[in-house]
Amino acid sequence: MRHMRKRLFIWSAAIAGSLIVATLAGAEKLLLINGAGATFPYPIYSKWFAEYAKVNPTVNFNYQSIGSGGGVRQIIAKTVDFGASDGPMTTDELKQVPAPVLHLPTVLGGVVVTYNIPGIETKLNFTQKALADIFLGKIKRWDDAALAGANAGMPLPPQPIVVIHRSDGSGTTYIWTDFLSKISSAWSNVVGRGKSVNWPVGLGGKGNEGVAGLVKQTPYAIGYVELGYALQNRLAYGRVENAAGEFAECTLESVTQAAASVVEKMPADFRVSITNAPGRGTYPIASFTWLLVYRDQEDPVKGEALLSFLKWMLHDGQQLVGPLGYAPLPPEVVKLEEVAIGQITIKARN
Repeated sequence: MRHMRKRLFIWSAAIAGSLIVATLAGAEKLLLINGAGATFPYPIYSKWFAEYAKVNPTVNFNYQSIGSGGGVRQIIAKTVDFGASDGPMTTDELKQVPAPVLHLPTVLGGVVVTYNIPGIETKLNFTQKALADIFLGKIKRWDDAALAGANAGMPLPPQPIVVIHRSDGSGTTYIWTDFLSKISSAWSNVVGRGKSVNWPVGLGGKGNEGVAGLVKQTPYAIGYVELGYALQNRLAYGRVENAAGEFAECTLESVTQAAASVVEKMPADFRVSITNAPGRGTYPIASFTWLLVYRDQEDPVKGEALLSFLKWMLHDGQQLVGPLGYAPLPPEVVKLEEVAIGQITIKARN
């Protein structure tokens, strides 16, 4: 019996040791890919990374939703494996990168005008001029004639408008200010477009999350967020006058319509603006959002894993975007992007 117990102990120890070795071996095989940047696509990226892990459990993505400005800075510094931005890198930013960077469109999204007016749940109409003047500080009250005229019969309150904007470097801000710069010479001359600007008025919130939170807790506030954040936080959002003079609602169809205006003339580097696109049924504050990826991958293991994910994202991943408030890439853009992804080189394994 004593010998049996001894053999049992040795056998159990051997099993335990094997399990530890197997666990350590499994842990060693788990590959971590780090990314950072835009908050605009964070909901869909989180979904993608979780779904991709189901088909490839050896790869784990760590994405920090810090804003497009942070994503650009980190890809320039090469402190992440990929960056993410809702505004294309500027010529000056591209001059700072140590090697060529690809702009790879991932989805289409819309930036909505969100507001918190107690007692009003219906959608408001916003003219282009009124939006520019609100954020310039020229329109100060909700019952201003410029707002009342576009919303006949709506009991707009005689309350001061509390403007909420982003406090961090933001691709959502780039989309918003790009739109305002196109439709208002006053905005273009005084503020201009950029991921970060000198705001004439308002309070700042960090990330789409921060702006959504401030609007939700501040009566009579107005702000701008990606559609998914308005939906998640159950915030009211309005219709915006488009280039055709219609008050357009942000939907998958109206955002896709904006992309259709540039598909045939898509530049090879995908750095394109689709705000205030022409045509009826078009939502005017729409944009692609991009992953920023080095063309030449120096780490062969990470490079192969990232390339595999990009191919999955272009096909399987596009089927998941609608429920989160995004529009899929047009087929023509997918074909062009397949060519761009084919330019990625991966250093040979030793």
